[in-house]
Amino acid sequence: MAKFRQSSFRQILVTRILLVFVPVLLVGEMVALNKARSSLLNTARQNLTESAVNKGEKISDDIAALRSNLITASQTKVIKSGSPFQIEQFLKQLQKQLPTKIDCLQFTYLKKGEIIASSCGMQEITPSGLSPTSDDVDIQFILPSQSGKTGKKDKQNQLQLFLSIPIANQRGNLAYRLSIKTTLYQQNPNHPGSLTGLLVVIAEDGRVLAHPLPERIGTNIKDYADVERIQAIVKNALGGSNNSSNLSFVEGEELVTGFTATTKPITTRPSQRWIVLAVTSVENALFGLEEIKLILIVLTVGLIGASLLASFYLVPYLAGPVEELRDYAVNLHSHHAAQPIPRNFKIREFNQLAQALDQMVERLKDWAEELEIAWKEAKSANQVKSQFLATTSHELRNPLNIIINCVRLVRDDLCDSREEELEFLKKADDTAIHLLKIINDLLDISKIEAGKLSVTTVPLDLRQLLLEVINLQSVSVQYKGLQLICDIGDKPIPIKSDAIKLKQVLINIIGNATKFTDEGNIQITTSIYQHYVLVSIKDTGIGIDPGEQGKLFRPFVMVDGTTTRKFEGTGLGLAISRNLIELMGGKITLESLGLNQGTTVIIKLPLIDLALLPNPEKKDVVRNGVRS
Repeated sequence: MAKFRQSSFRQILVTRILLVFVPVLLVGEMVALNKARSSLLNTARQNLTESAVNKGEKISDDIAALRSNLITASQTKVIKSGSPFQIEQFLKQLQKQLPTKIDCLQFTYLKKGEIIASSCGMQEITPSGLSPTSDDVDIQFILPSQSGKTGKKDKQNQLQLFLSIPIANQRGNLAYRLSIKTTLYQQNPNHPGSLTGLLVVIAEDGRVLAHPLPERIGTNIKDYADVERIQAIVKNALGGSNNSSNLSFVEGEELVTGFTATTKPITTRPSQRWIVLAVTSVENALFGLEEIKLILIVLTVGLIGASLLASFYLVPYLAGPVEELRDYAVNLHSHHAAQPIPRNFKIREFNQLAQALDQMVERLKDWAEELEIAWKEAKSANQVKSQFLATTSHELRNPLNIIINCVRLVRDDLCDSREEELEFLKKADDTAIHLLKIINDLLDISKIEAGKLSVTTVPLDLRQLLLEVINLQSVSVQYKGLQLICDIGDKPIPIKSDAIKLKQVLINIIGNATKFTDEGNIQITTSIYQHYVLVSIKDTGIGIDPGEQGKLFRPFVMVDGTTTRKFEGTGLGLAISRNLIELMGGKITLESLGLNQGTTVIIKLPLIDLALLPNPEKKDVVRNGVRS
């Protein structure tokens, strides 16, 4: 039964589709709008910067061309010696040839200040403060006339310049001056979407020389509200940067501008460079964004409607099979003989789900049985581990007590002689080595369980390694009065293995054989086959019950019984040996016919090419009680 405030799968499916789809669309629309706005602004900034550079280059080129033409004209024969009529005709012809708009050309007699020839009538165009002795082209900026004072103000013509050059008479004295009054730029209104920008020119001293609003020409940037940003633009432009920025000439008006600076000073008095700006409004830079926004809104509404229709269309196909499978699962426990699971859905995955559900019911029955068995095994394993911990604690405690007692006897000077002290110290040393072996076994088994135990294999001679181990173990064998029989041949046995780890295994196996054998012999033999070698360690010791043999290679497992508990050890040796041999590509097995019938351990290792072995050093085993 559905609980209060729970929804059906159909309702959740429809609402989740919309709740996921609609926010994604809205977020996508916002991201797209922001991306479009950023892209339009970046495009506007790039175009305005290029426009400012082009405008600056054109102004510099026009002034350079005017200066060059003025110098050339001043050197013509007509100017130097022609009649006033000829000079005036020459000036009119020159005015047509010049590339920029020429307002007036005048030829003036310096001494009397008379106008000899002019292309614009006899009105004086020479500004005040002009040096009569200058022998180079003089360039000065002319402020536009103020409306109502000196005439009607021309709103389009801007950047008016006065250029003049002195001309010498036939005696070589400065007697005349050729002057040009020109307009470099005409402000034209920008069309919507145009990104060339309107021209603004600012001198180094902050004076505005050109502006879309003629009344602002001649003002200083210090008088503007956004003076800090404008000054930063001037500084960056004079520093050689061609870039773009935002600025505002009037509070609340946001503009986008590209800027640059002329490479050389323009006017001669004062000698200053000009900062050229191409300015447009943010609205003009974002022209077309509203259309993009409208398209995105229409697209979003359409997609939301389409998603709603798609969700209503898809819900029956998705919810129907889920509801049938739900009914089957809910009613499954109420049928003694389970009814067939629903099948033949239109969606393949639901048919697979039905089949998997049917198989799951069968597996659950099997798993219930397996869980019961596993629980019993886990309980048994826990008991085995507890027994192992108790045994290991005993094995650790006894050596520690021996070491402590021996050291205290020596420390407290309770020994009768130096020989007795050395005897106790040797016993403590032997016990410490035994304790270290137990701890090393515990560390090795922990590495095995963590999967961190590793070996480093190199080519080596198995026969030589066996001889070294036999030399080490022969003392223990002889001490117990056992006979050690070795049949390992007289030729090298090439294998690829970890010498230290393999020696550890062999010492452990031979040590076990020695420990569990009270009389008889220990026989070590090798059998070489085509691709592998077998090392057999056979003893005549206490043997192992066949039913217990399979447990010996498990960690934390020791064979129970009064027969074995009289021997020391943790029972980890064979488990560690098996893992080491397997890491080296080999195999280890144990065989015993039963109690008191001896044990045979067989180690199988792969052979390698004899040529891979280093030059062997031949050694023979010669000890009492050992035959090889």
